[in-house]
Amino acid sequence: MSVPALEISDLAKDYRGLRPLRLEHLAVGPGESAVILGFDQIAAEVFVNLVTGATLPDRGAVSLFGRPTTAIGDSAEWLAAVDRFGIMSRRAVLLDGLSVVQNLAMPFTLEIEPPPDAVRERAASLGREVGLAEATWSRPVAELDEPARARLRLGRALALDPAIVLMEHPTAEMPRGAVEPFARAVRTVAARRGASLIVLTGDEAFARAVSDHVLRLDPATGKLSKRRKWFGRT
Repeated sequence: MSVPALEISDLAKDYRGLRPLRLEHLAVGPGESAVILGFDQIAAEVFVNLVTGATLPDRGAVSLFGRPTTAIGDSAEWLAAVDRFGIMSRRAVLLDGLSVVQNLAMPFTLEIEPPPDAVRERAASLGREVGLAEATWSRPVAELDEPARARLRLGRALALDPAIVLMEHPTAEMPRGAVEPFARAVRTVAARRGASLIVLTGDEAFARAVSDHVLRLDPATGKLSKRRKWFGRT
């Protein structure tokens, strides 16, 4: 049996919210996916900080590929742990005055005006992979609509070949008609890459389209229950 990419047990973290963040148990294996309903945006940020080792739990354990985050000894080890994640979040800055390709090139180089040819091709490859139309590549990011901006954020998250793709409320401001096509794109990309996918969302349409493993968090107890039935579906 393989070691989980991410495992959380008996977690509690006080973040000065209505109640501490609690999570009884979560295990996501390499290449597996899990969607969790029940995190608001502040709690989602706390969760991201905990699983990446940026903060430590008050109680319980968070383990990445079998190693607890409490064992991270210094900044070099922490950066190595963070590099295993590709994080899609609205907190990740996009530079609106630069082009799509320039934004996609930023994980690879600071030389983006213009990017070297090899870097530009890597950026263009990311754009193709996440479904950004080639006509958008030279446009300033400020001109993109929300679905295209989401795909750009996804491309940035994938740039350094992460083992775990972690998504924070990715469709919070997305038009409803764009949600399911984006979910299918995310699902396809994660499967093709063999990356684990962990999604925190309140969007049930996105949840059921992006993964077959959808869980709902009870914030009071930290228990996760499997979402078995959707409106209009069995």
